[in-house]
Amino acid sequence: MLSRTADSLYWVARYMERAENLARILQVGHRMASLAGSLGNPSNEWSSTLVAAGCEPGFLAKHKAATAATVIDYLARDPENPSSVLSCLETARRNARAVRTALTVDMWSALNDTWLKIRSFGSESFEPARVGDFLDWVKERSQLFTGAYETTMLRNDAYHFTRLGTFVERADNTARILDVKYHVLLPQHEGVGGALDYYQWQAILASVSALRSYHWVYHERLNPRLVAEFMILRDEMPRSLLACFEQITALLDLIANADGGKRGECHRLAGEIHARLRYGQIRQIMNSGLHEFLTEFIERSGVLGNAIGSQYLI
Repeated sequence: MLSRTADSLYWVARYMERAENLARILQVGHRMASLAGSLGNPSNEWSSTLVAAGCEPGFLAKHKAATAATVIDYLARDPENPSSVLSCLETARRNARAVRTALTVDMWSALNDTWLKIRSFGSESFEPARVGDFLDWVKERSQLFTGAYETTMLRNDAYHFTRLGTFVERADNTARILDVKYHVLLPQHEGVGGALDYYQWQAILASVSALRSYHWVYHERLNPRLVAEFMILRDEMPRSLLACFEQITALLDLIANADGGKRGECHRLAGEIHARLRYGQIRQIMNSGLHEFLTEFIERSGVLGNAIGSQYLI
């Protein structure tokens, strides 16, 4: 496969997954802000949303304060933000057009219809009170695209690079969603374990559609240590970091085998991260600092992405 084709397929999948996960991050911020307000404890949920999305510097260069309206507008539809939902979908479609013949009809239809529809949303759809419907729609469209390539692509290099892009992006964003909680500063009178703390953890799980799954696995009320374990180390949770890296290492092996067995730095990095997750213990992660662990993970995922690009996508 031409590296240019592999590159476009990889980034189509990454940007579609990024749009979905940005919608999920926005939902976390929105739910946390609503919960804090209902409990009479205004906090910094919208600032934490920007930090977790990696968009704080660009936002502050354009806006003075992180409010519901300004953050939602910047992350959802601002064309000057290269990581906004609108920009992600535009970039995904541009990459898809470059390799149109490598896509199945269903993949192109799912992506192109999404792009045509998003331009019809009016400003009222992005108001804080109504943005939930838009965010749910973004998640549905991303899942439609993922379902399209899962059920229609031949199992060859094109499929492997598309799927690799999905899981590299998903792992990074699961870590970011979980880290939202550690950017939120609880008010001094609201201790850890209080009502606000409990509902914030609930919002984290709900944002990745895992609240019911958590209770199925653990059979008890929300516990921060168990929530972190569920999203990091449990391979039956499809968005966990471990589950993502099980897929990433397997896909890189398949790509290497098709390339004559040649392996490089990206295989070493993926294997190292996977081993750390596979044999990790939540007690050690929490003792050393969950925020520090997630920050390091996000940084190493970025290094892995660069290594994949250097080996296969140039």
